Amino acid sequence: MQQDHNMLRGISENGGIVFYGVDSTEIVREMERLHKTSAVTTAALGRLLTAASMMGIMLKSTRDSVTIQIRGGGPAGRLLAVSDGTGNVKGYVENPVVELPPREDGHLDVGTAVGRDGTLDVIRDLGMREPYIGQVPLTSGEIAEDITSYFAISEQVPTVCALGVLVDTDLSVRCAGGFIVQLLPGATEQEIDLLEQNIKAMPSVTAMLEQGKTVRDMLDMALQGFQPDILDSYHVTYRCDCSRERVEGMLRSLGRKEVEKLRDEDPIAEVNCQFCDKTYKVDLNELLENWPVSDEKTAEKKN
Repeated sequence: MQQDHNMLRGISENGGIVFYGVDSTEIVREMERLHKTSAVTTAALGRLLTAASMMGIMLKSTRDSVTIQIRGGGPAGRLLAVSDGTGNVKGYVENPVVELPPREDGHLDVGTAVGRDGTLDVIRDLGMREPYIGQVPLTSGEIAEDITSYFAISEQVPTVCALGVLVDTDLSVRCAGGFIVQLLPGATEQEIDLLEQNIKAMPSVTAMLEQGKTVRDMLDMALQGFQPDILDSYHVTYRCDCSRERVEGMLRSLGRKEVEKLRDEDPIAEVNCQFCDKTYKVDLNELLENWPVSDEKTAEKKN
């Protein structure tokens, strides 16, 4: 695995087990810098981004995208993570600052921050007319268990998902990462037992990263006895693809009449990106002057 590659996909020698793993430390650090999250929301959104990045790599085409949304009824509100088909992610949390006492075991109480009364939605945009949507009820709000249950119920793929974010006392992110192991049809009972033993024996993701273990080490530990091969490795980052063109396109999609109404209130529209906090100022008079003719004709036909 190359030095700057922080994600890999591996497979057991017999092809029965697939492994995805990522060191998402830099991704979660960038998210925390942009959203100024408190410790427990850093952990919650950090875990969701980590899972989304691996699920982005599972997509067939690099042009596809996957969105994971959690509405759990907890104080953090809605959480959203979007990955493109190359594993680059961006995310958003409705209430970035939530303060909660730690759980009895000393860990951050992500389940309470997220809430357990709601759903996890996975929306895959595969370039078709309609996106593919899968929805499952939340099991714990701790994210990894909810992703595991999504794969079991919605995709019928036996899956183990482990996610971790370690936040320091000064709120900086010490390390973050995760792995997803999936059984393909044809795995024997013996193989399943061995895999379960391996995963049970592994320390937590953050403990492994703290010990200096790499994603490759995680692969070797999870698939010990299966002679795993690395299929490919990637460099994934926190990346927002917002742009002035997209913002103008979004305003145009409101329709000319709506934009004229907005212009009458204020000729300069300020649009803020929820994923990277960038603000775009759009001159609505200019936008209306350069309004595409085809749009107007379509609107006339509709009317």
